[in-house]
Amino acid sequence: MDTLLTISGSPHVHTSQSVRKIMYTVFYAMLPAMLVSFYFFGLDAVRVMAISIIACVSVEYLIQKYLIKGDLTINDGSAIVTGVLLAFNVPTNLPTFIIIIGAIVSIGIAKMAFGGIGKNPFNPALVGRVFLLISFPVQMTSWPIPKPNFPTALVDVITGPTPLGILKEGVGANQTVQQLMGEMPDFIDLLIGFQGGSMGEMSAIALLLGAVFMFFRKAITWHIPVAYLVSAIGFATIMWAIDPTQYANPLFHLATGGLMLGIFFMATDMVSSPMSSKGMIVYGIGCGVITMVIRFWGGYPEGVSFAILIMNAAAPLINNSFKPKRFGVIKTT
Repeated sequence: MDTLLTISGSPHVHTSQSVRKIMYTVFYAMLPAMLVSFYFFGLDAVRVMAISIIACVSVEYLIQKYLIKGDLTINDGSAIVTGVLLAFNVPTNLPTFIIIIGAIVSIGIAKMAFGGIGKNPFNPALVGRVFLLISFPVQMTSWPIPKPNFPTALVDVITGPTPLGILKEGVGANQTVQQLMGEMPDFIDLLIGFQGGSMGEMSAIALLLGAVFMFFRKAITWHIPVAYLVSAIGFATIMWAIDPTQYANPLFHLATGGLMLGIFFMATDMVSSPMSSKGMIVYGIGCGVITMVIRFWGGYPEGVSFAILIMNAAAPLINNSFKPKRFGVIKTT
């Protein structure tokens, strides 16, 4: 009888997955979007990506080596993923020193200050992005116009508004959505990447390819992406049906801004999102609704980053409200 029960510490479920495997799966899934941004923005995009990754890995190494003095975790890939996501959320003409500041905030404050990977309550890359947006609003909202080429040298770029920025300013100036759509690329061009914005906002198709890869490798589940997508598009559809002159159609919102990036690559962060399936669905719905509320009525044209960070803060409450049934507990009436 003594061999029937084994008492041990967690984890109790063994799998072939590991932090390193999951992180590099996410990294590989971001390669299509990364290549598209390199194609449209050339060496400027390469510069931002390289600096962001190197800075994030270096900050984590230095903090662990000289402050925490614990085991080094830079080989698990999490700092690399944070570096890519930070680069995906900034303009490609951003000065180098601002990128480094973003890396320090993302890794040093949002991650390592809480104890490192697995302990951070907020998505590190989004904390860095929002900090930079508040601290350097001009540089963070000067969006280069994409040019389909791959130049051999860094060049001065022309900046312009994003489609969401055009929509927000135009509607605020009493123009109709129908008038504003004439100033923007068509839906297919938006899906491919012919739009202004950050590196990670360029191509919804490239992001979808990466999402399929993550689903195939079981790095993410369907709960958060589907809940986020359905709630955001459902909300956009309702508002569009109420007044199509003031609210754009849901396909426009799907193909523009950071919605696709947020749905598949940032809201699904395992550390800062709920643990149960029901909790993930509630979390995803909250992300979708808040994103669209900010897009429709907020001061910023984009709401993905703020929505995910708000729901990150709500994740502990969601976990407490949707606890799984404990093994061995008998329900009484």
